[in-house]
Amino acid sequence: MRTPSGRIAARLGLLAALVAGTVQPALAASPEGGTNAAVEAARDFWELIQQIRGEGADTTRAGRGPAVRPQAVPAAGPEGPVIDLSDLSHPLTIEEQLARFAGTPDNELRLSVPGGAARLGAFSIGSEQTLQGNLLIMKGDAEVFGRLDGNLVTFDGDVVVHPGGVVSGDVLAVHGTIRATGGEIGGESRELRESVAAALPPEPPLSALQVTIRRLAGVVGVFFALAALGYGLVAFGRHNLQVVSDTASHSFGRAFVTGLVGQILILPTFGMLVVGLVLSVAGILLLPFAVVVYALLVIVGVVGGYLAVAHAMGETYTRRRLAQGVLVGAPNSYGFLFTGLAATVALWVAWALFGWVPIAGELIRGAAVLVTWLLATAGLGAAMLSRAGVRENFAGRIIPPEALTDEYLWATPQFGVPAVKRPGAGTRSTGPGV
Repeated sequence: MRTPSGRIAARLGLLAALVAGTVQPALAASPEGGTNAAVEAARDFWELIQQIRGEGADTTRAGRGPAVRPQAVPAAGPEGPVIDLSDLSHPLTIEEQLARFAGTPDNELRLSVPGGAARLGAFSIGSEQTLQGNLLIMKGDAEVFGRLDGNLVTFDGDVVVHPGGVVSGDVLAVHGTIRATGGEIGGESRELRESVAAALPPEPPLSALQVTIRRLAGVVGVFFALAALGYGLVAFGRHNLQVVSDTASHSFGRAFVTGLVGQILILPTFGMLVVGLVLSVAGILLLPFAVVVYALLVIVGVVGGYLAVAHAMGETYTRRRLAQGVLVGAPNSYGFLFTGLAATVALWVAWALFGWVPIAGELIRGAAVLVTWLLATAGLGAAMLSRAGVRENFAGRIIPPEALTDEYLWATPQFGVPAVKRPGAGTRSTGPGV
């Protein structure tokens, strides 16, 4: 039985005889055209090698799997995987994307290349061929005898640009090499024989103590960041913060519903804003600024409202402590905010400390996420109801007209304050003789 290498040697011997029989008559018949005949013979020689290699050559290489049957890779559906080869300046990203399909069976591989095509197994571009678009070769070598107008990428394969071959774009060989044996590569050539991620040893898993310290550091960092924002808000917008805080305290249910509706309408409102600006010439020019302003307003509403709710929580707790006769120092907005923020991050601290527990950790994190969302929603609603602290209708600060009576001015028990003695009012005697 003849081995594959023996068959290739026999075919090459026959090919040499054919080439010799073709070239010698041409040179004898036309001495002045000997050069052209030699060029034509060389082209035929390379095309025959290409055909022999594609039909029966053994393309198994050391360190790689067996040769793959050459075939086209069908394009994926609208939601299928897409590999963009228009920019090859990030080879590690391309390698990471292609590595996901390395273990996919050949008959199940589906891949889309925008403006190009994908092939599985060895592939050659004939000397008379010109391909348009980017080309991806999976698990095989790419040999260029003709012209490729685009980028060329191989995964688990080499790139060989033979004399007369042209690649107008960039060439990337992932887990392979590039050889331009007389050919031309118009762009850059990159070889990624082994990725940096594969070369580095895997990081050891973190222990429970390390995970706890990292999570606790993150929670503390977020706390101090919110505290810094809150202190700045107190310093430059104390009145607005207090109005939003009072609105959340006196109308919490209304504020939560308003905030929930506001969250639902954020995207539709943004879409209407964009459409309205696009329909006008001046609006198109203002569109980038409007988008930035809208995003800032949403962020300020959510973060500012959350800080206002924290302020309300801290104020309520401090005043209750004062009512119990506990000396808490000089109560002010800075103290209220710090106390409220400490209460809001208490669940996150518990998660950072006990998040490694299999079931309890997930329950604590879920509770922390839910409470944070509730407070942020109520804060957003309070900011919307109070117009960012300008409107005091829902803050419990406006006295209704019916309350402005003589009884109100003398602080009757109707409002929870003991009534004082009116001027000239006598004291009823209950002694004997009455």
